[in-house]
Amino acid sequence: MTSAGRTGALRTVLAVDGGNSKTDVALVREDGVVLAAARGPAFKPQSAGVARAVDVIGETVRQALAGLPTGLSAGLSGATGDGAPPYADHVAAYVAGADLPIEEERLADELLARGYGRTVAVGNDTFALLRAGSRTGWGVAVVCGAGINAVGVSPTGRVARFPALGRISGDWGGGHHLGEETLWHAVRAEDGRGPATALTEVVRSCFGRPAVADVVVGLHFGELAAERLHALVPPLLDAAGDGDQVALSLVERQAEEVAVLGEVALRRLGLLGEPCEVVLGGGVLTSGHPLLMSLVEGHYARRAPLARLVVADVPPIVGAALLGLDRLGATAEAGDLVRRRFAGPGCPSPRP
Repeated sequence: MTSAGRTGALRTVLAVDGGNSKTDVALVREDGVVLAAARGPAFKPQSAGVARAVDVIGETVRQALAGLPTGLSAGLSGATGDGAPPYADHVAAYVAGADLPIEEERLADELLARGYGRTVAVGNDTFALLRAGSRTGWGVAVVCGAGINAVGVSPTGRVARFPALGRISGDWGGGHHLGEETLWHAVRAEDGRGPATALTEVVRSCFGRPAVADVVVGLHFGELAAERLHALVPPLLDAAGDGDQVALSLVERQAEEVAVLGEVALRRLGLLGEPCEVVLGGGVLTSGHPLLMSLVEGHYARRAPLARLVVADVPPIVGAALLGLDRLGATAEAGDLVRRRFAGPGCPSPRP
């Protein structure tokens, strides 16, 4: 008999998808019913500190619980009913900023110390992408959003991963890096050090400044937020699609990096020579730009011809929830219910 059968209350998972721009949480019952969900501010343990990052989770969970009917949370296994921890039986937190095992351990220790759940699992958010997009629960995931990263999990549970600390760990690409490269080329085109490119007008238009040099000064003095560089990616992709050679060189390099990460992860796990899913996620890839995707597909056709590319069609919070349900030994039907809750273009994703 399950613990639910003994206590009369179904166990719960607190799923967390913490990212550089937002934090999503979902309270999921072990039968797959999503009881509550909410969206909070960015999850940034590396800049804000572990304690503040975990504060964000707590604040967002309380926001989610506030939407439950009066008295419902009191009947949930793992919840106190008064908005105080524990919030669930198990916390499944798959977050940005957990790039190294030691970072995962520190976050898990903090969550356990806060008592947010009776058990806790913390992992990089790329693992949630893999679980959300893969039909089998194993394979390779490559995320290209604000940054770039990849993980692989074999059928036996072996893991391949990368430090994903930016250029210092050998990475190239992601939205912020592409924005920096776009600005770099635009500066050099404007002052004569580089070839002419449509990216000069892309930068001027995106930031609403008459000259690229004005954008540089604004960024230098903090008048313009560096995070806005990410907004240069869509017009960069469009400029490449229109034939601008400088823009095209950046997009070609990004496609190659997406393929290299997947190929190396597959090779490390001994999966390069057999059919395997490669799940693609992150805003740069899920935008579905035809040029970028055709380049990515071409690289995989040459480097890993047996790989099956899958673009995740549900948000990463689904992967976090599924990993949590796996921990509870939930049924496949429960996982399907969670997928349906968040599936489709009109999916009820967590909202602020």
